[in-house]
Amino acid sequence: MEAILVVDDDPGFRKLLEAILSGQGYQVQTAGSVREAVRLGATRRFQLVLCDLRLPDGDGLSVLRRFNEMAPATPFVMITAFGTVATAVEAMKLGAVDFLEKPLRSPEELRQLVRRVLSTPAAQPEPAGGANFACPPLIAHDPAMREVLELARKVAPTNATVLLMGESGTGKEILARCIHQNSRRADSVFLALNCAALAPTLTESALFGHEKGAFTGAIAQHQGVFERAHGGTLFLDEVGELDGNSQAKLLRVLQDRTFERLGGTRQIQVDVRLIAATNRDLKKMVEEGKFRQDLYYRLNAFPLEIPPLRQRPADIIPLAEHFLARASAALGKQTPVLSAGARQALLAYSWPGNVRELENMMERVAILSEGEVQVENLPLPPGEPSERPARWKEIEKEAILEALRRHGGNRTRAAQELGISLRTLQYRLKQYGINR
Repeated sequence: MEAILVVDDDPGFRKLLEAILSGQGYQVQTAGSVREAVRLGATRRFQLVLCDLRLPDGDGLSVLRRFNEMAPATPFVMITAFGTVATAVEAMKLGAVDFLEKPLRSPEELRQLVRRVLSTPAAQPEPAGGANFACPPLIAHDPAMREVLELARKVAPTNATVLLMGESGTGKEILARCIHQNSRRADSVFLALNCAALAPTLTESALFGHEKGAFTGAIAQHQGVFERAHGGTLFLDEVGELDGNSQAKLLRVLQDRTFERLGGTRQIQVDVRLIAATNRDLKKMVEEGKFRQDLYYRLNAFPLEIPPLRQRPADIIPLAEHFLARASAALGKQTPVLSAGARQALLAYSWPGNVRELENMMERVAILSEGEVQVENLPLPPGEPSERPARWKEIEKEAILEALRRHGGNRTRAAQELGISLRTLQYRLKQYGINR
C-alpha cells in the first residue's frame, strides 16, 4: 500500500486531502511545516509527496531540495495557488513531477493526479540536460533556446496547462507538438486551432461545437475542437484574439472540464490538456481590461517564452543549413554551401520574421543558387539591421580578425571573404578599435 506525505500549513486543506486519499486506500501522513516534513521524510519512505509552496518556516522548495537529497526517486507534486507561477516553474526545474492548483476543483482531480503519478515511471525526476526530450524538428544550440527546451522537458509529462509566448514565426506550434509527443497523451490526438483566423460569429462553434438548428446554416450537429481533442492535447494559437464571451466559456472548461454545444443544454465532460500561445502581452491586456484576469492565471500555469531568432544567434547558421538541405532535397538538387560572407550576413540580419522568415529565405536560395551561396544570392533587405543580438558584436569582431589573419592583414581580400565592401570593413575596424 502506497504511503503519501501531505505537507500544508492549512489544517482544513490538509485534512481534506487526507480524507480523499485515505478513502482510496492510501496510507497518508501529514505535516504542517518544513521541519516536520523533513523529519517524517528521514524516518520512513514515501511513494509520493504533496507539498504546499508556502509554509510557516520556509517554502515547499526547501522540502523538495531535502527530499532530493534523502529520497531522490520520490515523486514530488507541488501545491500552488494563483500568483505563485514563478516558484512553480522553479519547482519543476528542481524535479517536481507535477503541480496541483489550490483551491481543489474536485476530489476526482486529486485522485486522477495521484493515480497518474504513481503509475507512470516517466513521472520520476529525470536528470537535467533534456536527454529524454525527443524533439527532432527543433534545432537548439543556443543557450537561450536550450533553457526553453529543458523547461518543456520538465512540464511535458505533467497535465499542466502551458502558455507559449513569443513573436510570430518563433516556432510555438512546433514546440507545442513536441510537448505533446513527450507527454502521456502522445498516443492520442493533437489538435491545433488558430484563434486569430476565426470570425467572431464562428469562434464559439469552432471551440465547443453546435447543435442542429443552433443558428442559420447549422444544418447538422457539429463537434468543436474541445470535444474532438478528448483524451489528447489542444493547442490554441493566438489565444489573445478571443472575444470576451469565448474567454468566459474557455475559463469554465479549464475550471470544470465541462461545456455545452452552442444551442444545446447537455453537459459534455472532456479530458483535454491545453497548450495556448500568443504573440501579445496578455498581462498588459489584463491591465487594459481586454483579457480576463482569471483566465490569464489559468493559462499562465506554466509559461514558456520562446526567444526571437535575433536573440539566439548560435542557432541561425544550423537552422539555415537545415532548411537549405531540406529544400534542396525536395528539389532533387545538391545542397549549396553557405560562403563565409553569406554566413556573416545571415548573422547580422535582425530576422523580424524569425525562424519562419529564415525557412522561406532558404527555400528561395535552394531554388536560385548553384554551388556556393554568396551574399548577393541572399534576398536580404538593404541597409543595416534594425536590431543586433547582444552577442553579435563579439561574433562579428572575431570573424573580422580571423579573416584578416587568414589574408595576412589584406583588407581587400578579407572584405571579399566576409561578403562586405572595403568601406564597410574599414568602418567596422574603426568601430571595434582594430588597428590592422
